[in-house]
Amino acid sequence: TGRTLFGHMSAKGQQLEDHYFGSIPERVFAYMVDFENEALKLGIPLKTRHNEVAPSQFECAPIYEEINLAIDHNQLLMDLMEKVARRHNFKVLLHEKPYAGINGSGKHNNWSLITDTGKNLLAPGKTPKNNLMFLAFFVNTIKAVHEHADLLRASITSVSNDHRLGANEAPPAIISIFLGQQLDEILEEIEHSRISKKIKEDNGLWLGIPKIPQIILDNTDRNRTSPFAFTGNKFELRAVGSTANSSAPMTVLNAIVADQLVKFKVEVDKLIKKGDKKDVALLTVIKKYIKESKAIRFEGNGYSQEWADEAATRGLSNIKTTPKALDAYVSEKSTELFTKTNIFSKRELHARHEILLESFFRKLQIEARVMGDVTNSQILPAAIAYQNILIENAKGLKELGLSKEAIATPMAIIETLSKHIGIVKTNIDAMLEERKKTNTIEDSRDKAISYDENVKVYFDTIRYHVDKLEQIVDDSVWPLPKFRELLFLK
Repeated sequence: TGRTLFGHMSAKGQQLEDHYFGSIPERVFAYMVDFENEALKLGIPLKTRHNEVAPSQFECAPIYEEINLAIDHNQLLMDLMEKVARRHNFKVLLHEKPYAGINGSGKHNNWSLITDTGKNLLAPGKTPKNNLMFLAFFVNTIKAVHEHADLLRASITSVSNDHRLGANEAPPAIISIFLGQQLDEILEEIEHSRISKKIKEDNGLWLGIPKIPQIILDNTDRNRTSPFAFTGNKFELRAVGSTANSSAPMTVLNAIVADQLVKFKVEVDKLIKKGDKKDVALLTVIKKYIKESKAIRFEGNGYSQEWADEAATRGLSNIKTTPKALDAYVSEKSTELFTKTNIFSKRELHARHEILLESFFRKLQIEARVMGDVTNSQILPAAIAYQNILIENAKGLKELGLSKEAIATPMAIIETLSKHIGIVKTNIDAMLEERKKTNTIEDSRDKAISYDENVKVYFDTIRYHVDKLEQIVDDSVWPLPKFRELLFLK
């Protein structure tokens, strides 16, 4: 499954932050150097290696490249990680949430627009005219994300990423944009400014565009709770899952921005035909877009319930599960976007939608089967075996003529074991029965929703009581490795 379906969190997890701020363990360092050397042989440049928040969690960062090459290299890196890990007796877990109770993993996709001469269109300029160009591409990107937030959400959804999004360690399922205080204030200033239509084209001191200070490079990366943040001269999509092929969200982002820029040009050209000067027309449309897309901008804590409530009042979607999030791929709006830009036909979109739904419910189907098999053939027999040992112990104490108080402890443990065993067995049987019913559903979307709402709903209850059994059953009898054994062996 790629993740632990059972396992109680060890006493020490990530609460001390000693792993994050500590040095890389020697074995891991040797692995990472080997991995980096193998990557360089394939022409993949890596820049960063360091510990992450969770125990035994580490990060690497490829140097930015043209998007098609970057995505190909990212896919190769995932394969390379696993191959090199075997040489070092490691197992790389790429799952978004391999261990409950500690941070999961994701990808930060840094995205910008650069001309064929190397000019970054999302880098603020030093003159008002250059800043106007920056603002045009900057605001159009914001507008594009606002218009197609549900589609961008669909592009990063998966059964494994559902465990991570909105779990106080990753951005929420609500798509919003973080700009930083300075840029947010600049957009506010532009929105409420008055545009003079008498300004000359060559006036380098045009007051309609506020000065964008260079200091923003150091003031735009402060909010780790935002799914889409501007970080100096690029946007960073932080909601992509660690197992994901980044081509899906990047295709969507390229498509929605390209479509938006076409619309922008049409609106600007209309104003120019009416007699407005080019710069005036540009700023007029930019002002309009700033106002129209204001709801998507959020500078606060994306983890908070207050934001979820506020997002609802702003009309922003909060689609928490994959089957319903995927609907955006086949909406009328998305179909028009992809067919107009010649990226996907309507038939191709429906095919992708079907495949993604099948992937979702098949992975849940596998997890449900594994959960049933492991529980019935390993966990319950181990718990009952330990219970029998305690029963024999209680019988022996009673035969010795000891008081009720003397046998109270084993009897209490036996009773607790019986309670958890009963709850686990009842829920496993109910889950397996729901799985059988769900498997008879023909429609892929209905089947995916049923797996999500009728089968998966048992997982947490079963896990909770199995993890309680893990804490009670003799360690020598327990059949599964424990988190303390998996996370801290270096």
